[in-house]
Amino acid sequence: MHLHDSLPGLPTVAAICVYPTMVKVAKKALGDSGVKVASVSTAFPSGQAPKSVKIADTKFAVNEGADEIDMVISRGHFHSGEYNFVFDEIAAIKEACGEARLKVILETGELGTYDKVRLASDIAIAAGADFIKTSTGKINPAATMEVTLVMLHAIRDHYLKTGEMIAMKPAGGIRTSKQALHYLMMVKEELGPEWLDNHWFRFGASSLANDILMQMQKEADGHYQSADYFSID
Repeated sequence: MHLHDSLPGLPTVAAICVYPTMVKVAKKALGDSGVKVASVSTAFPSGQAPKSVKIADTKFAVNEGADEIDMVISRGHFHSGEYNFVFDEIAAIKEACGEARLKVILETGELGTYDKVRLASDIAIAAGADFIKTSTGKINPAATMEVTLVMLHAIRDHYLKTGEMIAMKPAGGIRTSKQALHYLMMVKEELGPEWLDNHWFRFGASSLANDILMQMQKEADGHYQSADYFSID
């Protein structure tokens, strides 16, 4: 990747996401780069742990220096209709985050219908989510345009009622620059240009970042590079 460091205007990712035990290592490695450290929490990716364990997991990550927390909702309770449980758990994790921003992962590939995606989005926003996020990346399907649109509508409706901006992150399956442009256009049309900033909109970018580098190098010298020159992720 160092071959591309000289490209003009090369952006950084908004955050690096690690397990709680690696937060301190990531903070040290990133130094004053401006890249945030996010940490998965709440028994990622399954969410199969008692609330006390999830809260302890979150507090540990924050105390280690995490700027952001990525939690997963309890899908079993959601599908059982225990919506108050889901709300209360998100609210408890939000409290445990302190100053860290909270991303609430809905794992939309396990929710089943667009109506359920909308309901889960509304619950997460009401419980204090700073971000709503489609997926862990461990379940297929992950992010889709259709699911993302439903979640954007939940964010838009909340904004129209309250004036509060909520951030959005589609994650999983967005691998090319052309796909990313489709999502960015949808965000602009549904929410407005204010959301076209990494504080308010993110991609899960492991594969996408490599494709963007390939496209930038193509613009610089007219040649595509082999994927062998890039990290495998």
